[in-house]
Order: sequence, then C-alpha cells, then structure tokens
Amino acid sequence: MQNLLLVDDDKEFCRVLSQFLEGEGFQCEMVHDGVSALHTVAQRKYDALIVDVMMPKMNGFEVVRRLRKTCATPVLMLTARGDENDSIVGLEIGADDYLAKPCNPKVLSAHLRAVLRRADGNTRVVAIPVADTMIVGDITIHPGSRQVKIGSQEIDITNTEYKILELMVRTPGQVVDKETLSLKGLNRKLNPYDRSIDFHISSLRRKLGPGPGNAQRIITIRNEGYLYTLPLTK
Repeated sequence: MQNLLLVDDDKEFCRVLSQFLEGEGFQCEMVHDGVSALHTVAQRKYDALIVDVMMPKMNGFEVVRRLRKTCATPVLMLTARGDENDSIVGLEIGADDYLAKPCNPKVLSAHLRAVLRRADGNTRVVAIPVADTMIVGDITIHPGSRQVKIGSQEIDITNTEYKILELMVRTPGQVVDKETLSLKGLNRKLNPYDRSIDFHISSLRRKLGPGPGNAQRIITIRNEGYLYTLPLTK
C-alpha cells in the first residue's frame, strides 16, 4: 500500500478524496497548511504528495520549492481551473504533474498512478550505468546521472523534463511528435485537451535559455511536435 500526503486547506475535499483514494488502495494522511506539510514530510517518508496551490501560512509553490532542496518525492499539484500560469510555475519549480480543481477523483487517481509509475521507472533507469555523453552545442547531457549542463553550469530540471529533452536531443533537427513525448515522457497516451507536454516544453525553454548566438533551442512545429535545433557534435 502506497502512502500519500494530502496537503489542502479544504478539509471536506481532503476527507472525500482520502476516502476515494483509500478505496483505490492508497493510504492517506492529511495536513491543511504548507508549514505543517514541510514538518510532516521531514518526519516520515511518503510515496507521493498531493499539494494545493492556495493555502494559509505557506502556499503550495513555496512548499514544493522547499521540498525540492532535499526531497525527490513525486508531487501532484492542484491548481486553479483555467490558470495556466499556475501550472507552468508548478512544473518549473519541480512538481511532477498538475491537475485543475475541481477535479474528478478518478482522473486524479489516474494522474497519480502515472506520476508514481514515472518515479518508479526513473529509479530503475538511474541505477543502470550509462557511459555515453551527449554534447549539443553548449549543452552537455549525462544519461547515467541525468545531469544537464550549459557550459559548466548544472541546470536543475525535473525527471519528466529530462526525459523530454533527451528524446529531442537524440534526434536533433528532427521532429518528435507530441504522442511520442507523452508516451515516453509522461507514460500516458496524449489526450486531445492535455497540454502537459506544452507546459514542460515551456519550462525547459525558460530553464535552458537561448542557445549560442541567441539561437532558439526548441522549435514548435505546428500540428506535429517539437524539435531541438542544434546539431549533435558528439
């Protein structure tokens, strides 16, 4: 049974969601503000966290930002419906996925299981030694450690962002369609209304910045996907 921590100041929402998830085979605990969340995570290991953005004492963004300094526990963020900025910020600071509130508990459960599968897959992959190094322009990628550097500066990206970036970098100049990015990066089929890949790409663009000569690193090919533009040099 996997242990979850629900972090949301809406106690009734937590109660209903906890009952549903326990029926799905999860064990749930609840806290109702950001400060309590940090204290609780410091005392006990959880398989995943569900964190709301709007909370008293400390909002969800700050909770995730602080957690990511010492903790790699998967995080599913709950954002205001229709507020794409919340989703982008959440992904940039280290959340693994997002979902708009109010949400269907079955949909939340599906997102949660996908996040847990990705986390489990990432653990297995990291344990396998990989000797090759990819150098693309000024960016260096070490698949074994999943380390990404621009020059000598290490770039802090999430596991999902790393998987998406590596997919594109392995075939520079070629389009990688959204379906492939979703299947291999998010471990789920692409939904027509799912903009998760777009948000992850936006986050990568911000974190990586422009390439040498102010070149755009990742180009959008409308109705097809994305490509990494700089040539593979090693």
